Amino acid sequence: MVYKFRVILDAEEDVFRDIAILEDDTLEDLHNAIFNSFGFDGMEVASFYTCDETWNQEEEISLFDTGDVPGEQKVMSDYQLSDILDKQNTKILYVYDFINMWTFLVELAAVEDQVIGNLYPETIFSHGEMPDEAMEKNFESDNADDYNDEFEDGLDEEDLDMFEGDDSFEDYGFEENWN
Repeated sequence: MVYKFRVILDAEEDVFRDIAILEDDTLEDLHNAIFNSFGFDGMEVASFYTCDETWNQEEEISLFDTGDVPGEQKVMSDYQLSDILDKQNTKILYVYDFINMWTFLVELAAVEDQVIGNLYPETIFSHGEMPDEAMEKNFESDNADDYNDEFEDGLDEEDLDMFEGDDSFEDYGFEENWN
């Protein structure tokens, strides 16, 4: 079977590629197809992230083993596409180049019979031009305001005036450290 993906760049303008790839190819094969179809050189680190139906990021699947114990962490080449994607689980995130954070929404759009004579993977449709720079990401938590409200201590400048003008640290028992 052939998996047909729509790979959408997270950007202001519509930029996407449709990629056909065999279901028994690996995530590393999909990674190669994506960076080639978008014109990257493939020299940067990348990861896929499993996600739920609303694109909430879950488990990371990296290109290389970055774990503390070599061989313990599964990487892209360890996963066939059919291991994690099917008609019920259609979404996965892809991040290329962790400095620029090129982020892509990858969705399985169709599962079809293989066409004899076609070479896979292949880019079957291309729309939009790549921007010069990746869109800036905001990694602030949705509940950051709740955190600040919970731990607001209410201190202001007047509360700190007790430290003004007193350079004597002798009262704190640290005089031996202040020679």
